[in-house]
Amino acid sequence: MATVGQRAPAPGEALPAPDHPARQSSGEHAVVYIRRLIFDGRLRPGERIPQEQIAEALGVSRIPVREALIALEREGWVTIEMHRGAFVNALEEQAARDIYELFGLVYGFAVRRAIGRARPGLADQVHGIARRLERTDDPDEIARLAIAFHATIVDASASPRIKVVLRAMSGLIPGNFFALVPGATEIERKGLADIATAVADGDAGKASDGYERMMDRQGEAVVQLLAERGLFEEPPT
Repeated sequence: MATVGQRAPAPGEALPAPDHPARQSSGEHAVVYIRRLIFDGRLRPGERIPQEQIAEALGVSRIPVREALIALEREGWVTIEMHRGAFVNALEEQAARDIYELFGLVYGFAVRRAIGRARPGLADQVHGIARRLERTDDPDEIARLAIAFHATIVDASASPRIKVVLRAMSGLIPGNFFALVPGATEIERKGLADIATAVADGDAGKASDGYERMMDRQGEAVVQLLAERGLFEEPPT
C-alpha cells in the first residue's frame, strides 16, 4: 500500500494494479479504485484526476471512469469542471462523522423493525454470528461476518425501503474496513455482541442505541485515520 504523502503520478506514469473484486461493474470497480488512490495519497486534494492512466490501469475505456467520477462527485470526493477535468476534493471532517451517524440511524431503525416483527430464530442467528466474530482475527472473515450480521437484521426488518436507503449510502474506506481502520474490529465485536443481546431480550430501544453508539465509534476511528492521512481540508486561520 502506498505511503501517506506519496507524490502524484506523473503524466504517462503507470498507476498501481487494482484489486479484482467479484461481481462489480466496470464503473463500480473504477469508483473503488479512485477512492483507493485518494486514500493512499497517490492523488491529493486539489490534483487533477488522470482519467487515461486510470482507464489503462483498469483495462477499460474512459466511459466507466467518467461514470465513476460522476458517482464520486455525488459523494463529495471530486469536483468535475467543464473542459478541465475532475479534481480531488478535500474531505470535511464533520461530513465523515455524518456518514457513520447516518449508518447508525438507518441500522437502528432496521433493528427496531426487526424486533417488532419478532421473526423466529433471529436472536439465535445474530448471537451465532457475534460468537463467530469473537473467535476470528482474520480481517476478511470479520468483514464477512459483520456484513452477515447487518444483512440478517435488515432482512428481518422486512422493509424494502431500508434496503433502498442503504444501497444509496457508501462508506469512506476503499477496501477491507477492518484491515485498514485501527480499532475497528474491537468496536464491531463489542457493538454486535451488545446488539445481539438486546435482540434476544426484545429490547428495541437498547438495540437501536447500540447500533448508533457502535457506528459513532467507527466514525471517530475513520476520522482519526483520514486526519492522519491528510485527507481533510485545512481549518480556516
